[in-house]
Amino acid sequence: MLVGYARVSTDDQDLTLQRATLNKAGCKRLYEEKISGAKRQRPELNRLLDQLRAGDVLVVSRLDRLARSTRDLLEIAELLKQAEAGLRSLHEPWADTTSPAGRMVLTIFAGMAEFERELINERTSSGRVQAKARGVRFGRPPKLTGEQIKLGGRLIDEGRSAREVARMFKVHPATFYRALSGSDAAQTSGAEIRQIAGQP
Repeated sequence: MLVGYARVSTDDQDLTLQRATLNKAGCKRLYEEKISGAKRQRPELNRLLDQLRAGDVLVVSRLDRLARSTRDLLEIAELLKQAEAGLRSLHEPWADTTSPAGRMVLTIFAGMAEFERELINERTSSGRVQAKARGVRFGRPPKLTGEQIKLGGRLIDEGRSAREVARMFKVHPATFYRALSGSDAAQTSGAEIRQIAGQP
């Protein structure tokens, strides 16, 4: 069975032209919605994909009605493949997984998308290495500054409890302990670390 999917981005736009095109192409059922293609959750598309049976073909007037990116298109094509269903775009005849040529084109697209992901990962990794060499720190900023850690170490030496010092800096005692024990500036003895950790 040919199953049509029509979509426009806003309520002001009209589905009439897509509906007529899909009916003319022989679609027996139509799923329509007025929703932005940028939204990941498209209820009618999800309903269509859930109800597809083996041998069905999802038909769209144009690919941009179905997918917002190459990656999105490939993900939908994979879902169709798992359902043993096909995909056909009336405006882009090369996008037809019911033909050998169409399957080949989507395979090439999948290879290009994978290549692009690997390039992005490689550039990101290289950028992180260079940034770390320049002293850039990643992740959440530390809750305590170097000066606070030094001051906390001195207060512990003067006999203050870890809980009291942590309360002064408005952090959890465990956070204060980790910062102090990991600091080069604070030379904490074993006894002091046990005190900070709340151990006897």
